Parts: sequence; structure tokens; C-alpha cells
Amino acid sequence: MHPSPSTPAALSRRTMLAGAAALAGATATAAATAAPSQAAVTPAAAADTSARAGRRAKTVVFRNVRPFGAAKPTDLVVVDGRISDGPAPHGAKVVDGGGRIALPSLVDAHIHPDKTTWGGSWVSRRPASGIADYVAQDVELFRSQRRPVAERAHGLMSHAVARGTRGMRAHADVAPAYGLAGVEGVAEARERLRHALDVQIVAFPQHGVIRTPGTAALLEKAAREGVIDMIGGIDPIGFDQALDEQLDLVFGIADRHGVGVDIHLHDRGEKGMLAMRGIVERTRALSLAGKVTVSHVFCLPGLTDRELGSIAADLGEQDIALTTVAPSDSLVLPIARLREHGVRVGLGSDGVRDSWSPFGDADMMHRAHILGWVTDVRLDDELNECYRVATHGGADVMGLAHADFRPGAPADFVLVRGECLPQVVVDMPRRDMVVHGGVVVARDGEFLA
Repeated sequence: MHPSPSTPAALSRRTMLAGAAALAGATATAAATAAPSQAAVTPAAAADTSARAGRRAKTVVFRNVRPFGAAKPTDLVVVDGRISDGPAPHGAKVVDGGGRIALPSLVDAHIHPDKTTWGGSWVSRRPASGIADYVAQDVELFRSQRRPVAERAHGLMSHAVARGTRGMRAHADVAPAYGLAGVEGVAEARERLRHALDVQIVAFPQHGVIRTPGTAALLEKAAREGVIDMIGGIDPIGFDQALDEQLDLVFGIADRHGVGVDIHLHDRGEKGMLAMRGIVERTRALSLAGKVTVSHVFCLPGLTDRELGSIAADLGEQDIALTTVAPSDSLVLPIARLREHGVRVGLGSDGVRDSWSPFGDADMMHRAHILGWVTDVRLDDELNECYRVATHGGADVMGLAHADFRPGAPADFVLVRGECLPQVVVDMPRRDMVVHGGVVVARDGEFLA
């Protein structure tokens, strides 16, 4: 970075997910002091790679920007998609940032783009009394849609890019009712967006792994064909009513095919904790440390501090990641406490305008705002931490390098008008420019195809 001159009643998703505990003590250091980028590539290494390839390094200078809301504008020099601390060569392309704040792009660690009706006609939803009812309505909605999964998913995912998302873990339903249409549609959208978005796909057995015959074979097929990155699961006790059978099957597929695991766990109390212990045991037994994620994890917020410390230590030891969508003050994960044990925690959107809920917008800056709202934060450091969870937290879950503006970091950032990062989290200004790998992929809130 280089200084530049200044320039001017019925059950709903919310009630269904009610529980107990909140994010506490989220007063970690601001994103500006985040840990160094993972797997960083030095400018010298990037230049050397370019030379060996027999081509000139591609350099872009983003002039007059304020990383993390710094008072003094600077220039960001980008070489082959990564931040450089070297001088910009003569004749490099220059993009004027107009004094805007530069912030790391966001990561959506949990979203369901295959289910969305985003960009289509309004859908009126009916009452539901549990997961089984929601699942039945999922099938009805899927069959009623005239647009294929790939088109709907692409619409939502490109919208997310325009709102500043750089990475996304996409859960796609796998069940006899759909076959592999969900994962194949999301995979098609991923391919179309490969220049603008890093995507991991989870084969998610929303209808149950054991309770719905034929699902296990589809999960195996998805992993064998290489269309997915992870195998999912759902409430082994509360919904599937087959703790050992489900976990053995899911972890077995992951082990055989070298993919990861990401399990939805809504079960609370002892049901949830039994599932958590089973996940930890299998992660250890199969040497899958670093490849397992548990989503939602509603059994953790209600634990005593001692109980939480014990399970957090196990999660940290096996490097099992967690994700939250901050659905309420009683269900959001105790992120600060978990991080004390080295647990990676990311933030996600969950469903967006699907049969479960009319709400959602795939805007991770909005989700960072929601995280602050439901946890009732008010201090600048707390607001900064909400943004950190929505950026570096999700990157950690997905195994992406931090986009933290350090030399070698990926040039994935957003430019917004504002005074400082805490104010941006509260006001959620328009993303005037979104950059991915040093390339502008969205302007003025609109995706550039």
C-alpha cells in the first residue's frame, strides 16, 4: 500500500429456532489487526511465477482508497490478483477509488442457493409444524418453479457477489425427490461465476439420510462423481432418529472419497451433545481434523461455561469448524468463547426466499449487521468483530486466505462510502465497487457479467 494525495402464531423459522445463549464478550481486536493471511504469496514469488510462465505480471493500481477506514488515503497495488508492497510499474492500469473505504470482501459460510425463488414471482407460504412439513413444501416449490436450479442459483449468487461476497459454502438438497438436480444446478452456477466467487458445494440430505431410502446412494454418487466438496447430514437423533447409522454413513463416504463433512445440527440439549460427541469421535478416528464443520449447533448456547469449555477444547483439538446464521440472541454461537480454544467460526445467510421463509437477501454485510443487532453490541470493537466474523471467520471455515490487504493477500475487497468500519456495519452502504482477484466484478451494486 502506498500513500496517495487526498481527494475529496404459525410456526416460523424464527420461532422454530428459539433457544438459549448469546454471543458474549465479542470484543476481539478490529479487523485491521487480524492475523496474517493464510497461505500468503509474496510479491517476489508471484513475479517469479509470472516470469516462469513467460508472461508479464498483470498489475492494477487502486488509487486513493482507505483500507479499514484509515484517515489517510493510499494506493493498493495488485499484481496477478494479490496485494503487493512493491511500486507500481509505469503504465499499470489505474482505478480511482475516490477516497472510499476499502474493506475485505465477505464470506458466506452457510447458504442454500438451490432452494431460492430469488428474482422470480412472489410465493405465498403456508403454516408448517416442523422440519417434515418444510421438507414437503420444499418439494412442492421445486416442482412449481419454471426456472431451473442453475438459473435461480446463479441469480442469487451473482447478487451476493454484487453485495461484496467473495466465497460461499453452498448447501444443495440431495434426495430422491430431486436426484442430483440441486448440486448439479449449483455446480453450473459456480462454473459461470468462477471469475468472481469461490464456491464449495455440500450435498445436503435435507430429507434425512436414513429416514428417506435412496438418499445414501445419491450422496455416494455425488461424492464419487466429484461434483461436491462436502457431504452433509442433519439432526442424527431428532430428525433421522439414527445417530450411529447416519454418522457412520456420512463419515464413511467422506473418508472413502476424500471430501469434507458439514452437518446441520438443530438438536438441543443432550440430543445435540450426543451428536456432537459422535462427530468429534469420528473426526478423530478417521483423521479428518480440519475437514469437518457443524452448522447451527443450537446445543452449545445453553451450556454452562465449564461445559462449553470442555466441548470447545475438543473442537479445537480436532479443528472442527462451526457456523452460525445469528437467528436470534438465544441461538447465536458464543463466538468469542469458542475462539479462545482455536475454534473456527463463520457466519452465513442460510435460506433466502425459499419455502421456509420469505426473508433473506444473501448480503453478508447485512448479516454482520444482524449479528450485531441480535447480540446487542454497541462498542466499536464489537462492531468490528461482527465484520471480522463475516469475512475472516468464513474464510477460515472455507480454508481461504484472509483478504486483509497484507502483501500476498488475495485482492478481494469492496469499496464503500463511509467514515469508519463500525459505521459501515450499522449503515450498510451500497457496495460501489467489488473486486475479486484484482478484477472489478461489480459496480454500484450491480454484478458485471
